[in-house]
This record gives sequence, C-alpha cells and structure tokens, in this order.
Amino acid sequence: MGVTNSADNSGSPAEHALAYASTPGFGSSAAPDISTLGALRASGHVHRGVKAEIRQNLIAKLAAGEPSLPGIVGFDETVIPEVERALLAGHDIVLLGERGQGKTRLIRTLTGLLDEWTPIIAGSELNEHPYSPITPGSARRLAEFGDELPISWRHRSERYGEKLATPDTSVGDLIGDIDPIKIAEGRSLGDPETVHYGLVPRTNRGIFAVNELPDLAERIQVAMLNVLEERDIQVRGYQLRLPLDLLLVASANPEDYTNRGRIITPLKDRFGAEVRTHYPLDLHDELRLIAQEAAVLWDNGVMGSVDEEGTEAAHGAPVVPSHLLEVVGRFARAVRDAPQVDQRSGVSARFAIAAVETLAASAVRRAAITGEPVAVARVSDLPAVIPASRGKVEFDDADEGREFEVLDHLLRRAVAETSRARLAGLDLRPLQEKFDGGLLVESGDGVSADKLLAQLGTIPGLSELLERLEPDSVHEGPATVGIAAAAVEFALEGLYLNKRLAKESAGNRTVYGA
Repeated sequence: MGVTNSADNSGSPAEHALAYASTPGFGSSAAPDISTLGALRASGHVHRGVKAEIRQNLIAKLAAGEPSLPGIVGFDETVIPEVERALLAGHDIVLLGERGQGKTRLIRTLTGLLDEWTPIIAGSELNEHPYSPITPGSARRLAEFGDELPISWRHRSERYGEKLATPDTSVGDLIGDIDPIKIAEGRSLGDPETVHYGLVPRTNRGIFAVNELPDLAERIQVAMLNVLEERDIQVRGYQLRLPLDLLLVASANPEDYTNRGRIITPLKDRFGAEVRTHYPLDLHDELRLIAQEAAVLWDNGVMGSVDEEGTEAAHGAPVVPSHLLEVVGRFARAVRDAPQVDQRSGVSARFAIAAVETLAASAVRRAAITGEPVAVARVSDLPAVIPASRGKVEFDDADEGREFEVLDHLLRRAVAETSRARLAGLDLRPLQEKFDGGLLVESGDGVSADKLLAQLGTIPGLSELLERLEPDSVHEGPATVGIAAAAVEFALEGLYLNKRLAKESAGNRTVYGA
C-alpha cells in the first residue's frame, strides 16, 4: 500500500475540522515510522501537489457523504458549493464579504482537506518534498545522502500560514529579504542562500491566507503577482526560480475589491475564483451559529461543565434559555437591516455572539449576588446587552448620538417578535388576572429565581408555558427553578409589550403591575 500525505486539525487554527485521512493506515495521530528517502520510496509513496492533494481528499469526502468544511454554518447551499468547485478546479480563491461573515474561519477550515501527514526533507526551511527539492541546499543534501536522506513528517496543522494585511507589511515579510546574519557568516551577496525566506515560501506545500488583501500597499501586491502566476519568488536582485507549491486564499471587503478600491487589477486577474460570503440568510442559521460559537450553556445541557455531583456551577456554566437565544438572534438581524446602521460596514456575527455571552454574564452576576445555585438568564438581563454591543455597530452620521435609543428599540422589537412566535395562541389571561387585585412583581439583579416565583404563588398554565418556550429543556435538576422563572418573566414581558400589563424600570430594578 502506498503512503500518502494525509489528517486531524488538533492544535491548528481550524480546530473544529473533523479528523480525516485519505489513505487507510495513515489516519491516526501518529506520524508514519519512515525516516529515510529510501524507505519512503519502498513504501510506494506518491508525491502529489497541494492542489491535487486537496482535490482528491475533497472528492473522497463528497463521495462518502462527509461535510467538506465542518463547523461552517449557513453556507451549505451557497458559499460551500462555490468553494468546492474552486478547489476541484485547482483555483486560488478570494473570499469577498463584510466583516464577521466567517471568511477567516472558512479559510482555516480548509486545512481539514490536507493529508494528515506529509514527508519533508528533515531541516528544510521550505518544507520540501524528498522527491523534489527546490533549494540549492536541499539539492546538495539529496546528492550527498541519496536514499539515506533523512526525512521527517509534518502534520497538516503546521501547513497553514496566515497574514493580516497591514500598511506596514513589507515584501520581506511575505516573500523574503537578504539575511545579514548569513552575510556575516561569510556567504557572499551573490549566494541565493543568503536569503531569509518570508511567510509565503515558508508555507510551501501548504495553504497561505492573506486577510484583507486590498490593505496591502500596491508595491506589495505587485510582489504577489509572480507567486500566483509563475509560482516563483524574486528577492531583490536574485532570480530565484523556486517553484512554490501552495494554495493561496485571500479575503477582502467587496467595496475595496474594485477598480475604485485598493486592489490592483492584475492581481485580481490572478485569482481563479471569487466567492461571495454573506450573513446567515435565515433565523435558524443565525441561532445555530450563535449556539456553536458562544461560550455558554444552553438550556438542554449540551454545553458547559458540571461538578462531581452533576450540578452546573453558577459561575462556570450559565444557562441561556432558547427563547432568549432567539431574542438575541432576532435582535442581531434587526440591527443588520436597520436603516440607521452603515450597511457598508455590516454587523458581524460576533455582535450576536458577544451579546449572548454578555447576557450569560449578567445572569452569573445576579446568581453570585443572590446565591442562586445555577445562573439562568432572564429578560431582566437583556438591557446589559446594549452598552456592551454599542461599539460593534457603525451608525450613519445622521444617527450618531442616538445609538442607545436605536438599539433599545430594536431589542424590544426582537422580544415582541419572539413573544408572538413562541406564545401565539397561548392563553395568558390566568397569569394576567393575578395582577387585577394590585399584585406587583419585582425582578432585577437583586431578585433570585425562587423569590420571583414566590411573588406570584401558584402559576396557572406553567407547564404549557414551559412547553412553548423551552420544549427541549431538562425539567428536573438544579436549573429547573431558574428556567421556570425565566419563562414566567418572559411571559410578563410579553403581556407588557402587548399593553396588558404595566412596567416600571429604574436602574436594575423592574416592577410589573396592572
């Protein structure tokens, strides 16, 4: 059986990618036990270029019905098929999209299509394949050692390079420059081995990503032309014919990636595929993305940690009920579509993720103050989201100074939409009637879940309310009281938004009444 280069992303930027190996026998985390060129040849190993390697592994995944880019949410019918076609065509790719659309995440996930292990000449700066060295030093070693040439194995997590384009990025950073230390060691200026290689050649036989490509100065963009077209590099006066083997992927904002933007036309022409990304197209994908990325515990217990007795620690595993997760999802989508928001800037997916994490943190703070065993988020925690999220949104000039007002309105609208979607047809009159006799119910930072429920006494229709709001929640355990309180408070907020109850808020204290 031939040895191929083959997969697991542990420790790589694409940690969410599934383990994958293209050849039976080499899918484990241990590198093959082959240490010389002769042994590699005897194994029947076949050298493939990076793009051929990715193409074959992608075809195998598609044939097996496995996701090609696991962990990428909302692109199944749009972006991912375009990326797959580009990879199958062997194209370098540029991803165009506003901030926070998952461009970098998608690029890093591409490492899951590399072989898990690939052989390189031991000590090679450019990860050269033992069959085809490209630097003078490696060629000399091959001639000297022959089949005894030492080889080592490189994991696919080490075959990814990335550079955020910034105005101070130099040709030396990306391509290379003269190394004064090598000159001081006695090498002459005319010796190609005096070159210190940059990030691009050091990612040879891997995937290199340039984030925000148009932010590179034009002269640096020019330096990338040969890499894309001729697959060689030039450093100062040296004509280094180093045939680099890599997949180059870049990201950019669509507005900058035009003739009127900051990208030179010849460089645009070198990319074989241009793929447009987008924000989640529907609420379901928005919620899936938030649930995947936010570091909190959901009400069905699928995330978070528990102590030795199976109890979630209030400070370590706050619970965000699904109806509040939906509120945040609707809030993010409303902000994204708001006419007051600069549409050229966009609203990142991180906006919703940070909002949920802030919501959970507010619940943890209340649990610490009131001594609740489990921190469960409630409606009264939602206002904390606004000041924490304000800096993530760019408003039009005409609406500067009204940011808090706009976000507060959109958040209340998100609560109202969620209430209508979740509670439509549910009779809340028995709960409303409790207030007819002058009952006041207080909530806020100083009110624990059990105290909130105690103010209401027996709650008619509580089981139906929980079934509507949290059908998948665990109704037994330490979080039960907190989830019930969250559901009841959400119902009270719904009655208020429908003008069936009154509400007064002062600071962190909220009072509901008739």
